[in-house]
Amino acid sequence: MESKTKYTIILTIFLISLIFSGILTFVSLEEACGGIQTTCYAVQTSQYESTFGIKNSNIGLVAFSIMAILVFLHIKQPTKYKKQMIIAGIIGGTIFALYFLYIQFFVIDALCKYCMVIDIGMLLNLGIIIFWKDK
Repeated sequence: MESKTKYTIILTIFLISLIFSGILTFVSLEEACGGIQTTCYAVQTSQYESTFGIKNSNIGLVAFSIMAILVFLHIKQPTKYKKQMIIAGIIGGTIFALYFLYIQFFVIDALCKYCMVIDIGMLLNLGIIIFWKDK
């Protein structure tokens, strides 16, 4: 039961991140960010908006969809392999989150509210897998 709760929280965080990635992908940036004079808009239109030519919000849509499905399947039928894949995905996502936080705080000097929720969510998921031990 405790493990199910743990993975349900992780799933919820991934679903929130998926929704926010969807907002950045499907809603106009001006509307999503609240105008072109906002720091959110500055982040989303900076040279760091894409990785390897792919918009970060699109990468987020794919990554968070895959992770949400994987966690859901693990909740329904836990396996060691799925658990290892979830841990690997969270570690990889956290590396990207730390990079994006660095870029926002120290390079662009502007914050995107959606990005912050997504990045903090990844850090929370990392904390959950590190500190919430399964019995």
